[in-house]
Amino acid sequence: MSLNSQDIARIAALARLELQPDESERMLARINGFFDIVEKMRAVDTSGVEPLTHPVEAVQAVALRLRDDVASEPNQREANQRSAPAVERGLFLVPKVIE
Repeated sequence: MSLNSQDIARIAALARLELQPDESERMLARINGFFDIVEKMRAVDTSGVEPLTHPVEAVQAVALRLRDDVASEPNQREANQRSAPAVERGLFLVPKVIE
């Protein structure tokens, strides 16, 4: 995928940017360079490559400090909402601040 100068002009207009012609050409080159890198990455065959849980694992063993996602506190919604001025169906009610 590559862009042309009309695409850059349209993107600049959508972003409300005013680009000079030399800035537009520089942007075009940079964005197309980015798309070239993406295409090169897509061309690499990664089938059979196990994903890493952490990028550092590629060079050294890493013990991750991740814990299991389990609820460790009991549900205390009612107790937490006792001091609230207004509650309805388990939700805090707040005054309208925007007219």
